[in-house]
Formats: sequence, C-alpha cells, structure tokens
Amino acid sequence: MIRVLIADDQDMVRIGFRMILDAQDDIEVVADVPDGVSAVAKARELRPDVCLLDIRMPGIDGLEVTKQLAGPDVVDPLKVVVVTTFDLDEYVHTALRNGASGFLLKDAGPALLIEAVRAAARGDALVSPQITVRLLKHFDGGTVKREVIPPSEPLTARELDVVKAAAKGLTNTEIGAELFLSLSTVKTHLASVQGKVGARNRVEIAAWAWRSGVVD
Repeated sequence: MIRVLIADDQDMVRIGFRMILDAQDDIEVVADVPDGVSAVAKARELRPDVCLLDIRMPGIDGLEVTKQLAGPDVVDPLKVVVVTTFDLDEYVHTALRNGASGFLLKDAGPALLIEAVRAAARGDALVSPQITVRLLKHFDGGTVKREVIPPSEPLTARELDVVKAAAKGLTNTEIGAELFLSLSTVKTHLASVQGKVGARNRVEIAAWAWRSGVVD
C-alpha cells in the first residue's frame, strides 16, 4: 500500500483527494491536515510514502514544509508532491530546490492525482511531465549557465541524449522508444546522471539540464 498524507487548508480539497485516493486498491490516506505545522508533525510521526502539500497554508506554508520534510539537509527525506496552480508558478522553483519530487495542478483531475502519487512513490517524475517542463523552462530556460555546478565527471553522449529527453518531458518508456533503449538501460543512465550532477530525482535532473544549457 502507498501511504499518503494530504495537507491543504481547504476542507473540500482534502475531502475530495481522500475520496479519490482511498478508492484505489493500492493507496491509503493515513492523515489529512489543514495547516503546515500539523503536516510536519504528522509526516514525521507517520512517515507516509507520499506527502501531498498545498503551497498556501496557515502556520507554515507548503514551501517550508517541503524543506523540512524533503530538503537537502534532511537525513531521511520523504517524497513530496506540491499542489499548485499556474498563478503560483513563482513558488515552484523554490519548491524544487526545497526537495519536492513533483508538482500537481489542483484541477488536474482524479486520474492524474492517482498517477502522481504512484509516480512519486516509485521515485519517478510526476506523470504529467509537460507541467514540470513548462515550469522549468519558465524559470531556468532564460538563465542558462547560471551558477551551475559541473558534473563530477563528464556525461556520456548517451547519457546526454537521455537527459535531454527527460528534460523535455518524456517518460522512461517514451525515452526508450525514441532512443531505442530498454527500460532498464534508461533507468541505468538516469541513475548514473543523478550521481554525476548531484540530483536526487529526475525532476532535479531536468532542472539541471535547463539551467546548464543542455536543453535550449
């Protein structure tokens, strides 16, 4: 079972998310809370597989909650999916830096909500990768080569091909089809790139690709 915590200050959002997720055979909502302070406390107590966090919440906002649960200094980080809307795009870059492993639009619909949770649980990107790409392009596409730490060792030509495809929003299956690689080979390349560029997931790989100018 994928254990999920929901944090949102809107009762209807929490109720709706809980109904959708609890209806799945492989997902269980272990808690839903209305503010950031409760989110941090409950997440540390229950250690859910995925935390769905709204950005605007009383007490502590979702960006700070993300940092406390999944940030670079957290020894055993949790998987966090930040819930956002396009008019809150300016916060998403901070969420990414604070350790978020995915983004979900509030109006994305039940199917994407379910798939976003499953994707985060398995350490993959959000299932609607075009959203992530759109946000990363907005924040990083115009500021390439900006304070980017170089890889610990050069990426191979094939690794660069995989990175470019991932940064453009392709799933592992789509990358394999485009580059004529097996799914396991794609995952191996992504894991190697993670180590070389210091990324914790494929969302951070995509961010690195946009910032460094690998993707233009």
